Amino acid sequence: MAEPDVATKAPESDAQETSSPPVPSDSSAPSKPLMGEHCTSDRPTPAGQSSTGELTKLNDVDVYISKPADYPHTPSRLLLLLTGGTGLHSVNNQIQADRFASEGYVVVMPDLFAGDPAPNSREAAAESLSAGSGSSTSLLDTFKIKAAEAAKSFLIDMWLARHTEEKVLPILYRVLDACRDEFADAVSHGGGVYAVGYCFGARYVLLLAGERPAHVQGQGQPRGGGSDEEANRPKTAGPHIKAGALAHATLVSKGDFDGLKAPLSVVCVENDPLFPDEVRIAGEEYMSQNDVEHEVQVYPGVPHGFAVVGEYEDPNIKVAQATAFDQMLKWINEH
Repeated sequence: MAEPDVATKAPESDAQETSSPPVPSDSSAPSKPLMGEHCTSDRPTPAGQSSTGELTKLNDVDVYISKPADYPHTPSRLLLLLTGGTGLHSVNNQIQADRFASEGYVVVMPDLFAGDPAPNSREAAAESLSAGSGSSTSLLDTFKIKAAEAAKSFLIDMWLARHTEEKVLPILYRVLDACRDEFADAVSHGGGVYAVGYCFGARYVLLLAGERPAHVQGQGQPRGGGSDEEANRPKTAGPHIKAGALAHATLVSKGDFDGLKAPLSVVCVENDPLFPDEVRIAGEEYMSQNDVEHEVQVYPGVPHGFAVVGEYEDPNIKVAQATAFDQMLKWINEH
């Protein structure tokens, strides 16, 4: 496979299964489709692999934590890993965290969804196919398949409505506070917190990397966000991470790039309806114009979700998956 196309590099300065939740009237909001199969379903776990970290709680939030084998005897840095809709208990997501841990990071992967991962679109699709099984598809079978697809889309819409920015950001702020206490040595060693995100979680890397008006940060800001007294509150808050990397983001609008400060590496899929070119290009322009250190690489011939651990038959996708991991790891290592 050819090297991914480099859309922007600024040193300084499978068919998509979609849903269509209500979209704000703001023209910068993402257009349909917003969620895909790879955002809500795991690929088969690579043969012979399993997770090695532990499930626990930080500040009453369920988290998966993976540490380097020689930690804390050898200094490590703190990495926040934000998942797609498959969430905390996905073995593939856990293995993804373990891979970063093996490279010298204490990895904290929080449950962004409070025990409510996305409806599994692959299982729903299988049910749709079984509803229309047979050597030929009758009109009734076609109706059943369409009805099942509509039901699946409705379930994802409802799930998205339950997991908005106002719900997810306070979870992240609580985890960040806990990390600064529990893993103060790793935060100090890295000079801050690093973050990587995939699909749904990728958007929250963008939000954590920005400086934004304090009143839109939501309840549960990290400590240092200001007094509870309105007169003493700062006008802005963030960025909350030192550097970030994100892959095949979903639900991103042009406005999500506003206020970006932390260096970002962005992994994109060519012709990805879940992260449209117009949003990507607007983000690149914003980062270039505002001297945000960044790199954007576009990977051709791969499906949305390819960068998350999972088995593919196509060797080119496997190569791209490894390349994307190296891209993200190199970025946070160098920052």
